[in-house]
Amino acid sequence: MPEARSPARTPRLSGQTLAAVDAALDPIDQHRMRDFPGDAAGRAPVHTVYVPADRVEVGLSAAWGAAALAAVEEHAPDASRMADILRIDPALLSDVWELVLAKLSSEPIEDLRVDAEDGYRGTSAAEDADILAAAAAVATDVGTGNAPPFLGLRAKCLEGTVRARGLRSLDLFLGELVDGIGGPTGLDGIDLRITLPKITDVAQVGAMTAVLDALETAYGFAPGRLGLELQVETPQAVLGADGRATLAPMVRAAGARCRGLHYGTYDYSASLGIAAAHQASDHPAADHAKATMQVAVAGTRADAVDGSTNILPVGSRDEVHAAWRMHAGLVRRALERGFYQGWDLHPAQLVTRYVATYAFFRQAMPAAAGRLRAYVAQVDGGILDEPATAKALASVLIRGLDCGALSLTEISAATDLDRAALDTLAGRPAP
Repeated sequence: MPEARSPARTPRLSGQTLAAVDAALDPIDQHRMRDFPGDAAGRAPVHTVYVPADRVEVGLSAAWGAAALAAVEEHAPDASRMADILRIDPALLSDVWELVLAKLSSEPIEDLRVDAEDGYRGTSAAEDADILAAAAAVATDVGTGNAPPFLGLRAKCLEGTVRARGLRSLDLFLGELVDGIGGPTGLDGIDLRITLPKITDVAQVGAMTAVLDALETAYGFAPGRLGLELQVETPQAVLGADGRATLAPMVRAAGARCRGLHYGTYDYSASLGIAAAHQASDHPAADHAKATMQVAVAGTRADAVDGSTNILPVGSRDEVHAAWRMHAGLVRRALERGFYQGWDLHPAQLVTRYVATYAFFRQAMPAAAGRLRAYVAQVDGGILDEPATAKALASVLIRGLDCGALSLTEISAATDLDRAALDTLAGRPAP
């Protein structure tokens, strides 16, 4: 064995050269840390449910859960039948079935968005009353502990013809919600989010952040308390008139408020001239927009969120089964592409949202846990994972844990890691 030798050569780069490199790149480091702070702390929802403002009532989440369970009872009363309908592995379906039923009973809606935009069909004259009633109903559910952990409002966009109406509805909603719960501290523990639809220019995002600043001051919220979601529904949100990509500047304009970019399946498709029969979240044009969204939010604390399907599980048994198959397939497809959140528009869609989501995470866990254990222990597990892959492995386990598909007990048994260790590996602050 050759004798170890001390290095015979010394580096030639001078301290002056190294200092010059630091001086040139330290500002770049600061900008990168500001613009790309990493994943957000805490839980992220697996879906957003949009409900028109005039249909929001006290006990909404429980009512949707009951309707979802009734659809199960009528159209797929056991795991075996649902496996046949969705054409997935019966053993995997059996593994998630009781978890799904429990979720539909305990927390059917994770994220509720009161809709005062496209889904709301009331008149402008009736909108004040509908918004106030919806906010009062939400406040009641918050007070009784029956509200979803994420909630907010989608108002109208900031185009001139509807701008004042949209901002008035937002103002009224927040005011009634705060008063109904006895002040802003009554909403502690609730993640409040405002959705801005049909964005066509980054200036609209800047204007909305200023509006949210003003509303936080007016109603006593802490600065930054109101999250902002940007809806990608127009070509101008993806590509500006000057040929420049616009999503990343929009995310930067929203700053720390930005919770996500939400894909608007039908408005975006229609704006490109895609025939109605072919408007879907798996269309190539949708994939292009969503891939751009994904790149724009990478490394930020915002998520890229999939859109919806308007093929609802209603009608005859065959129609319900076909709609469930389509929805479950779209949810699974999105998850495989890294979109962990999407939209749901009907109570019966909750069934396949959770079946597909839970099946995805439970199927992913054994391999993810094994690779993570080998990475932490620095042993040869047959796959040489790098820190970035370890981050992704930890993140998928955290997402499965937070939505109820996985338990910390089984994750810890498979990885020898607790939640704090998972958060560290995932590069996110502890919740």
